[in-house]
Amino acid sequence: MLPEIPEGVAWSILLLPIGSMLAILLFTRANPRLSGYVTIGSIGLAFLFSLWVLDSVIQSDGHALPFQSHEWLTLNVPAGQDLVVNLGLRIDGLSAIMLIVVTSVSLLVQIYSQGYMAGDGGYSRYFAYMSLFTTAMLGLIMVDSILILFVFWELVGLSSYLLIGFWFQKPSAAKAAMKAFIVTRLGDVGFMLAIILIWVKTGTFDIAEIQALAVAGILSVNVLTVFGLGMFAGAVGKSAQFPLHVWLPDAMEGPTPVSALIHAATMVVAGVYLIARMFPIYEVADDARMTIAVVGGVTALMAALLALVVVDIKRVMAYSTISQLGYMMLALGMGGYVAAIFHLLTHAFFKALLFLGSGSVNHATNTFDMRKMGGLRKFMPWTYATFLVAALSLAGVFPFAGFWSKDEILGDAWRDQQALFWIALGVVFLTAFYMFRAILLTFEGEYQGGEEPEEDGHGGDPSRPHESPWVMVAPLAVLAVPAALIGFANINGGVEHLLAGALPAATEERLNVFEFSWGIALGSSAVAIAGIVGAYLFYGAKVLSAEAVRTTFKPVHTLLERKYFLDDLYEGVFVGKLLQGSAAVLAWFDTNIVDGVANGVAGTLRFGGSSLRLLQTGQVQFYGLVAFAGILLTGGLVFLLNPL
Repeated sequence: MLPEIPEGVAWSILLLPIGSMLAILLFTRANPRLSGYVTIGSIGLAFLFSLWVLDSVIQSDGHALPFQSHEWLTLNVPAGQDLVVNLGLRIDGLSAIMLIVVTSVSLLVQIYSQGYMAGDGGYSRYFAYMSLFTTAMLGLIMVDSILILFVFWELVGLSSYLLIGFWFQKPSAAKAAMKAFIVTRLGDVGFMLAIILIWVKTGTFDIAEIQALAVAGILSVNVLTVFGLGMFAGAVGKSAQFPLHVWLPDAMEGPTPVSALIHAATMVVAGVYLIARMFPIYEVADDARMTIAVVGGVTALMAALLALVVVDIKRVMAYSTISQLGYMMLALGMGGYVAAIFHLLTHAFFKALLFLGSGSVNHATNTFDMRKMGGLRKFMPWTYATFLVAALSLAGVFPFAGFWSKDEILGDAWRDQQALFWIALGVVFLTAFYMFRAILLTFEGEYQGGEEPEEDGHGGDPSRPHESPWVMVAPLAVLAVPAALIGFANINGGVEHLLAGALPAATEERLNVFEFSWGIALGSSAVAIAGIVGAYLFYGAKVLSAEAVRTTFKPVHTLLERKYFLDDLYEGVFVGKLLQGSAAVLAWFDTNIVDGVANGVAGTLRFGGSSLRLLQTGQVQFYGLVAFAGILLTGGLVFLLNPL
């Protein structure tokens, strides 16, 4: 065992990536390759320190390490309590696990990016943005103040905007970045209002103090319900839950390593982390907790159905991410705190592997369209083997990592809400089906020729697909290990023990304890295998016709293909008609009323000034005449008003 980690070393985990960003901007921008090395070195060191943090937290049984919070800002509030903002670290079982997830996945993504982004004109800028993105997520999971957490929360949103729109010269990328930024801001309004509410009621932003007040019953259930729903609104935006999920598929316009980092270890898991961090609140506020469960279940099913019809392999992964995030929210809503974070842990590795594998096949074919791939298994054996491991893990096939975390969620659902259990079990079938549909279309059959390189020269020769360079394959091989094996980390309750220690004692006592069920394990495995066999019958053996199903259920297929018409509703009605119509009315009001009044007053003054100017002749005799006329006029008025 290592000695307990010093507070300064813990702070350096947060400061190292921001230091690499500043080094790139100030010193290495003109040397792209060095910029990549600086980023990899800083995040690699942060990963090593995170392992030290994990060791220290294990020694403390998952309880928070004794770090001090430091007063950062005090604002005097007239006739009220002063607003005090403290800055400190909360390192416990939950944040230690998240640190390992963020730093390890980010490190492998940066290494992979050395090959994927080679030759790009914005190479140094890319690594500066990635450093900022990693900093934002690390800050979000480490701080002990909900207000400072919100600052890093918004920094995550800014970083994602910069990376999704990295190729800003492409209109689709610029539009996707703006869409992600605006949609996630809608949820953030609720989060911000929740923070204001809790400060008004408690006078503190300290997460541990808020949890203690909630558990002790000092805060009313109504206050906690509104507070919990406000935080969940923010999580709905960041973690792409229905109905604010629409930004995530479009975020695929960014570079593939960005997609891997967003979907596996940073932005989209921020919402799940937030709900888990404030889990004691939802243990008290049952209505807010059940809202989370229902929204999570709907999201999981809705997104899994959409993944059945898309042909872009990255968008399949995007809808898969939305579905799995819904799975995690469903678990949290049913009290499955450990199951949700355990699934977040396993999901991070196999989903990063799937996205990087998608980038690898794109590197060989210049396309993400699975209809233009096929037969890549013989050309890209390493990519195929690692992609298969990740797909089996995502499908929940024994003994891969996803099997263990998925079954914990199913077990919690069976005990708490059986209606949601059947939805979750249906998602298991759909997940296995769409993942092996993707594998069969991409790696099996005959190669369909790919796509020609873009006009700017990016891309290789698609007529001769080949395995990606080692700098891209090595991260795939490394990720395949936890994607297959990390599920065993909770066999003896290791993950559960760490996570339970992060909760207040009263909440820990009520925590659901996972009990392995052979019935659920065998049933869910059978459902997953049925999904794999179903995909093979349609896209492998082709004894069943996908085209016939599309024709028979054309209205359903159209509904899925148009993404439930939500983009049409948001962009066509809300933006295209309501917002633009409101803008037109406001523009008319501004032009005709506001400007009209201002122009009218100015015109009146201008007319008066022009008229009075005529009286300024410069002739003394004229001024005398005017003065004499004034005297006569004044005398006449006096006589009329006061006759003799």
